[in-house]
Amino acid sequence: MSFQVIIFCATFGLASGVGVLPDSVNAAVGGTVMFSTSLAPTQTPFSTIIWNFGLTNIITSSSGGNFTAPEYEGRITLFISTGSLELRNVALSDTGDYRVNILPAGGAGQTGVTTLKVYEPVSNVRVTVSSSDLVEFNSSVTLSCSADGTSLTTFLWLNGSTEVTASDRVHLTDGGATLTIDTVWRYDQGPFTCEVSNPVSSSTSVPAELSINYGPDDVILRTSPSLDHYEEGSDVSLSCSADSRPAAQFKWLLNGELLSFTGAQIQLKNIQMSQSGNYSCEAFNSKTLRYTTSQPVRISVLKRITNIYVESSSNEPIESSSLNLTCDASGSIFTRKWSINEQELNPSENIVFYDQKRVLSFKVLNRKDSGKYLCEISNPISSETTAYTLDCNL
Repeated sequence: MSFQVIIFCATFGLASGVGVLPDSVNAAVGGTVMFSTSLAPTQTPFSTIIWNFGLTNIITSSSGGNFTAPEYEGRITLFISTGSLELRNVALSDTGDYRVNILPAGGAGQTGVTTLKVYEPVSNVRVTVSSSDLVEFNSSVTLSCSADGTSLTTFLWLNGSTEVTASDRVHLTDGGATLTIDTVWRYDQGPFTCEVSNPVSSSTSVPAELSINYGPDDVILRTSPSLDHYEEGSDVSLSCSADSRPAAQFKWLLNGELLSFTGAQIQLKNIQMSQSGNYSCEAFNSKTLRYTTSQPVRISVLKRITNIYVESSSNEPIESSSLNLTCDASGSIFTRKWSINEQELNPSENIVFYDQKRVLSFKVLNRKDSGKYLCEISNPISSETTAYTLDCNL
């Protein structure tokens, strides 16, 4: 062992080299760390290189050879051109101060000291949620992040790909490990992930999603087919939708009165005029206990025009007498139009209309009033026309 004693004696009195080693180095358990000196590679080998961990000699290298402590055999590599040292399979027990003494050939010796900090890598990152059944605007929730490893220094929360930061509703406590959301919104459902870091590693949790009940909102009633008017006897489908979690339950109303129908869709088969009116649907959420009603949709049911006829007040119209022609029909009557010789009749000194043109009245007949009169009755779904020939007798 005389060789080792001589080397230690040779290092006495070395000056400390500023910046020979960094102040500290980080490493992960089971990993590899390099203690790199700031010295440039030399063509002439150093006379002596000595690495110590505390009071333990790791390796001594000189012109006479290398001496490696038995506990470091197979774990280290010395780079003799710079004096740097690689340490493998790092353990927590390797934490501490490392010193290198380097004596160049024919030059002043230098000493470097650094501190190795060994950490267990971050692993098993997990998120726990305080409540799994939340109501929008009424509930608060706390998400807690934990992990295995040492010196867990940073907790980063993400909602999808967006970083979660503190606000009036959002609070980060316990160094960021706890995320509290006051008065949750539906957009707070996530997925949330927590990324935990220490000086040597980082790891991310599996995504966690919040179950936030909301609505019903945007309640919309639609009809199929979508028409302004429907013929009596036709079929109409009404459907209701709402933005809601869980799915909304639906009731139906006609002119504000509750119907017996339930469900998101109803079928009106063989619809009758008596079913005309303003339909609306009411959505209910069993979790939020909220009701929302759609805007009303008007359903107008009409009967087709049939059995049109024109009736005269006299079987033998006589010149200089008065005469009424009455035009009527079955069905839903919206308009009547009288014409002669393809020209629409309008009120004049001798012609008067009554009862929304149901009656065409001549005050005083004359020969020129003779001709073929047409009466057209219509509604938005149908129209019928009939003719009446007027012969004015002397």
